Amino acid sequence: MKLSVIISTYNSPDWLEKVLWGYSVQSYTNFDIIIADDGSTEETRHLIDRMQKTTGLTIQHIWHEDQGFQKCRILNKAILASSADYLIFTDGDCIPRADFLNVHATEASPGYYLSGGYHKLPLITSNTITQDDILSGRCFELSWLKKHGLLSSYKNSKLTANHWQARILNKITPTRCRFKGSNGSAWKKDVLAVNGFDETMAYGGEDREFGVRLANLGIKPKHVRYNAIVIHLDHTRSYVDTSIVAANKRHRLHVDKHGITRTPHGIAEHTQLIEKGNPL
Repeated sequence: MKLSVIISTYNSPDWLEKVLWGYSVQSYTNFDIIIADDGSTEETRHLIDRMQKTTGLTIQHIWHEDQGFQKCRILNKAILASSADYLIFTDGDCIPRADFLNVHATEASPGYYLSGGYHKLPLITSNTITQDDILSGRCFELSWLKKHGLLSSYKNSKLTANHWQARILNKITPTRCRFKGSNGSAWKKDVLAVNGFDETMAYGGEDREFGVRLANLGIKPKHVRYNAIVIHLDHTRSYVDTSIVAANKRHRLHVDKHGITRTPHGIAEHTQLIEKGNPL
């Protein structure tokens, strides 16, 4: 099964480079990458061109002008540009472990979407990780991470669980199974059925709202939080607005309560423009 990996980014070429090195050593190789770029400068484009030549990865760069936080809009454009029947959604600050795509491909099942998680690193650890640390896989080893600034936590079990432990932990975790834009996957036909992401939503739970509409459609969530592993590089979030986060939550609860499956502000708008001869 071919996968299309949709990676969102915005002006973080150093972090994106580390992420792309992670995809260069995936055990599952039948995939392409679509960079959903929410208005980055030329530096990001130059990085993508260089990494494509260096790694041999198949990468599309979907970009639009910077008009503030428009992640949902660029994600919808990337979805339309995708070629696979199954889509992985992640962010340009999440380095995948070598078996990441294999887990998503193996666990994918009709009528389900997958909900992963991420293991957040402190800034000092994020800065320390090199290309060789990623290619060798040692940046996913708990002993290495602790030597480079990671604190002890029960959450570290995400990194140490073996195959059978991960299956058990995925079943018994008290964490609600919600769609996560940093580590989630779904069938493209289901994504199109709910009209993709709601482009009226800025940062704060926009991925969860998308997952609620999938659930309203009858698509069940399934945990892969202990076996589909990404490590999350630290960074500032100047775009966070608590009032918008609260408004997004109210909207999500409304969508859930009323069983809404399709957003009127999604992929269909771009499809209509394409039909009129306009580019993405």
